Amino acid sequence: MAPDALDSLSKPELIALILAQAEQIRLLTEQNAALQARVAELEARLNVPAKTPGNSSLPPSKGQKSDRPEKVKKRRKGRPGVARELCPNPDHIRDVYAESCGNCNHAARPEDQPHVHSYDHVELPVMKTTVTRINQHGGDCVRCGEPILAKPPADMPPGSPFGPGIVALVVYMHAKHMVSYSRLVEMLKELLGLTISEGAIANMLARAAEPFAAAAEQIASQVRASPVIASDETSARVEGKTHWQWVFSSATAVAHRIADTRGAVVVTEFLKGAKPKVWISDRLGAQMGHGAQHQVCLAHLLRDAQYAIDAGDTVFAPGFKFLLKRACAIGRRRDALADATLIAYERDLDGRLTRLLALEPTTPAGLKLRKGIEKCRDKLFVFVTNRAVPATNNVSERALRPSVIFRNYAARTIMQSPRRDVAARRGFLADLTPHISVCVRSCSAWP
Repeated sequence: MAPDALDSLSKPELIALILAQAEQIRLLTEQNAALQARVAELEARLNVPAKTPGNSSLPPSKGQKSDRPEKVKKRRKGRPGVARELCPNPDHIRDVYAESCGNCNHAARPEDQPHVHSYDHVELPVMKTTVTRINQHGGDCVRCGEPILAKPPADMPPGSPFGPGIVALVVYMHAKHMVSYSRLVEMLKELLGLTISEGAIANMLARAAEPFAAAAEQIASQVRASPVIASDETSARVEGKTHWQWVFSSATAVAHRIADTRGAVVVTEFLKGAKPKVWISDRLGAQMGHGAQHQVCLAHLLRDAQYAIDAGDTVFAPGFKFLLKRACAIGRRRDALADATLIAYERDLDGRLTRLLALEPTTPAGLKLRKGIEKCRDKLFVFVTNRAVPATNNVSERALRPSVIFRNYAARTIMQSPRRDVAARRGFLADLTPHISVCVRSCSAWP
């Protein structure tokens, strides 16, 4: 406002103007303080270390790949040749004798050739499908006149023309080796001379789902009856929506489930009231409270400790990382240690943890790590005295890895395919969910 205008104002008007400007100053001061706090928060974020596969649960495929240093190529050293071992039970044996002497051309008799040099020749038989035409005869009964019809052979029922051998090959190549529909069509035609459509392959896989589901339920029952169960989960795309693939592992079997939720209801429905002695998993809330005891994965905690160290914690995280490594080292030697020794080791580890938790970290990452460990301190060293429990949940991660590879491969194949319409993209993965959901495989022992 110009000075002349101020001179013309009355005293009440001046007071009102001053009060309005004071209110505006207050608002600007508050806004400035909020902006300064925001700047400080953003600057603090700039100092936070990046999440990597080494300090978090980020998978290795998401990490930054550094270029390998160039190496001087060394000449490969030779070694003595090693012949392939002869087959202990060959299908056929051919005895070949010399007809005559190569020097004097004298006829050679078999009884004059006692020395034998044996080698194997391995070959595939002619790969060709066999087609059996079933002529199902019928007519009228000569006695009562009623129509009669021959029963079809039990091993060749009517319906789908493709036998169990072809179905087994298609299921195996698609589910185990990730061969797509179009490539299965090419492979069957070029190797076996069998002309088949992608729709027929889809029908085969759909029919195979029922017996696979029955076998999966048997193995799920075996997992539920195990005293030690490990569990983990990973995302899975089903018809354009995010689902979750769960894995439940025991010492003898592994069962998979795909669900549209990551909640604890999946575990509850799988266990059907069973409660194992020990449950192994990460610290996800949905994985908690399902066993009499709980062993958390120390590999996850080691990465969390490394992240807190990267974020500047020098009070709690370094000592906690050392403690976890010490516990894992004891776990690797526990088969050679007496029970009393393991109990003493567990008591020592717990005492060390108590002293660490009494420390006061000075960084947010250190405080967050300590707070999380305080909640699960009774779940860290269960494996020390229980030889049936591993220190990590690596068995579950290994069980999930083939499905993740399958998922990534399928996604790349679809994006690179010239068939870009929606129906074609969905057709490739239409049966992925039911077959992965009943995917089971044997596991001989804990790692």
